[in-house]
Amino acid sequence: MRKPALSLALSAATLFTLSSCEEENNNTNFSENGVTAPATYTFERNGQSTVSYEGQTTRLAMGGELNAALLDFSKTEEELLEMYANQDANGNPVDPFMNPALNASTKSLRSKTAASYAYFNTSATESAAIKADFENWIGLQVQEIFPYQNQAAAPGVAGQIADGSSARFVNGQGLEYNQAVGKGLIGALVLDQMINNYLDAGVLDAGTNREDNSKGITAEGKPYTTMEHKWDEAYGYLFGGAANGADPFTNLGGDDDFLNKYLGRVAGDEDFANIAVEIYNALKLGRAAITEGNYEVRDQQVAIIREKLSEIIGIRAVYYLETAKQVMAAGDTGTAFHDLSEAYGFIYSLRFTHNPATNQPYFSAAEVENFLGSNGLLGDGPNGFWDIKASTLENIAQDIAASFNFTVAQAANLN
Repeated sequence: MRKPALSLALSAATLFTLSSCEEENNNTNFSENGVTAPATYTFERNGQSTVSYEGQTTRLAMGGELNAALLDFSKTEEELLEMYANQDANGNPVDPFMNPALNASTKSLRSKTAASYAYFNTSATESAAIKADFENWIGLQVQEIFPYQNQAAAPGVAGQIADGSSARFVNGQGLEYNQAVGKGLIGALVLDQMINNYLDAGVLDAGTNREDNSKGITAEGKPYTTMEHKWDEAYGYLFGGAANGADPFTNLGGDDDFLNKYLGRVAGDEDFANIAVEIYNALKLGRAAITEGNYEVRDQQVAIIREKLSEIIGIRAVYYLETAKQVMAAGDTGTAFHDLSEAYGFIYSLRFTHNPATNQPYFSAAEVENFLGSNGLLGDGPNGFWDIKASTLENIAQDIAASFNFTVAQAANLN
């Protein structure tokens, strides 16, 4: 079992020495080393907003449509793969999205999957393999699941299985491919782009970005500096679906299907009640530090954001493992398989976490594969989830929690 990773809790506490009143209200001004964070994520230059993350809002919307379409049995494999790749950017006339604005966009989910500077700038082979995982799951949803929509699932047999009043659609091992895609993209796209790309010094400080930012030189034709914009793009992956992006707490957890949703879920538990405010405050303070040219404070906020958002992935992975174990014991196979499928996607996403103490993922690709494969979720028998043992789920949950700063009991006590 791994030893707990070094914690940034002390530095987080130092940077966020907020009063009890401030802890209750995320919209507060506070200062650190001469940098003052605004009450909301609002930044202007010469009376004009400098905040821009439209591309992230677009990709979150594309992902939401893809998640829904994976259970639309009228869809073809070509259409679903086009929703992922959006080859319109290369002249393909297929319009896969319901929203015409998404069809008109040149943005793509695939192009940003496993595409961060920190992890994949020199790892084209691994990046391609991860993209292929998603394409494979999407294809298998059509090939293995769609034809057996009305067939009862059984060990080794794909089909539907009851989950309360709902039906889940699983392969012969009990896995929902749509959950592998949706939860996997939380890590491979949203988290990776946010903490390993746009918040990475290799992107923030690329070329003359730091010098230009210090001098207040804005991007051509734009009101923001390039560094400011990169930070905003990171922000957009978490809060770009909010109706009010400057103050996104009105509907926290309800603005998209990805990281925002599960930030809201985790923040709903008293053990992690402050995590959303801590992340939001770090995003505000880091952005203010950029505008002030204080790169030490900026980098401190990056470390906090990386640690806290990585925790979200670990917490939800453990949560679903534990809930699956409980409902399996109660004989509720359909609910258990749904929880296990969500756990599968979150465990896959552990590869894209970022431990600020090591500048590496909390779990390597090999460790993640071990959790998922023959030694993990699908390894207790030839029929995968149908054969899984409670002890396997508990062992994986304990191993994951041990690398973070929470316990299995804390993570399992969520709504």
